[in-house]
Amino acid sequence: MSNLHDLLERRVGGGSAPGAVGLVARGDRVEVAAVGSADAGGTVPMARDSIFRIASMTKPVTAAATMMLVEEGRIALDEPVRQWLPELAAPMVVRTPASPADDVVPADKVITVADLLTFRAGYGFPSDFSLPAVRLLFSELKQGTLQPRAIEAPDAWMATLSRIPLLHQPGEEWLYNTCSDILGVLIARVSDRPLPEFLAERLFVPLGMADTGFAVPASKAGRFTSYYRTALDGGLQLVDAPDGQWSSVPAFPSGTGGLVSTADDWYAFARMLLAEGNPEGSPGGRRLLSAESVRLMTTDHLTRAQRAHSTLFLEGQGWGYGGSVDVEAIEPWNVPGRYGWVGGTGTAGHLTPATGAVSILLTQLEMAGPTPPALMREFWRYAAGA
Repeated sequence: MSNLHDLLERRVGGGSAPGAVGLVARGDRVEVAAVGSADAGGTVPMARDSIFRIASMTKPVTAAATMMLVEEGRIALDEPVRQWLPELAAPMVVRTPASPADDVVPADKVITVADLLTFRAGYGFPSDFSLPAVRLLFSELKQGTLQPRAIEAPDAWMATLSRIPLLHQPGEEWLYNTCSDILGVLIARVSDRPLPEFLAERLFVPLGMADTGFAVPASKAGRFTSYYRTALDGGLQLVDAPDGQWSSVPAFPSGTGGLVSTADDWYAFARMLLAEGNPEGSPGGRRLLSAESVRLMTTDHLTRAQRAHSTLFLEGQGWGYGGSVDVEAIEPWNVPGRYGWVGGTGTAGHLTPATGAVSILLTQLEMAGPTPPALMREFWRYAAGA
């Protein structure tokens, strides 16, 4: 492809998504393209400031907020979370991953803040979604759903979680997703602020992320994309409209996947991380995170065995805090230290500290599974060569 616009337009025109916004940056050079439409009917042209459900691109934001509390000394990485999350004070673990959910043994260690940040607390998705304990995450907690209003309020959600056994002992394995939702509750309880308020005050306002939050107000609904999945006949099935699930703040603001945002808003967050916590990128700016916190977020914390067991999600790469970290050059876009994550709504955001590169792709077509679709991979290939 000769440029980003051509790449996206060809893919969108081929039916991969109704529309897309892509951003590729290296240093001060930024290329942005908006193609297609915000709705399948083609009535609303896609724009650079179109608002998307970014799904799991929320996870790095939740991790950054957690590290703010760590820096303030209000929690510590090695601290047991039971003081703030008493529901997790004495967790039970299924005897084997395939055991019935009532065949349990006590956890042999406490769950720490670091366990949650690295997704090694014992809760979450393995490669086999059919395991009894995993099925409860779907049926009882509504994990994996993009229906914010279907989820219980935080205290009730935690009470339900406490009745679900861990799949593995704390620290033993990397498991996807659930830990970021637990972190969202932890942030709210430690700060004594609702998660939306904490994120807005500490991250979104300082970074100028004016279109990022857990709901889209009516005044911005005209910029909010509709959200689709591929129907059985190959067409597009509407999952959520601009006046749907995100029209008001839900009872459970999900630290796993609840945010809406724009390409430029998430780019502001990425630039802050590239600048080691300083949003202006200069020593005189207002620092939001320490360089050490950013280093911890963007460093792989998994063992080789844990990475191998997580191939379905990580494709051979590692995990930092709230996002993947490239450790092997398996594909052209895999640069050691590249950090970020993908969203099940068809979104992806990454940054590479070694080169200062950022790549953000926002679409409104649901991914069919954990494997990134062709459009996303082609975008990454383009960004790697840009």
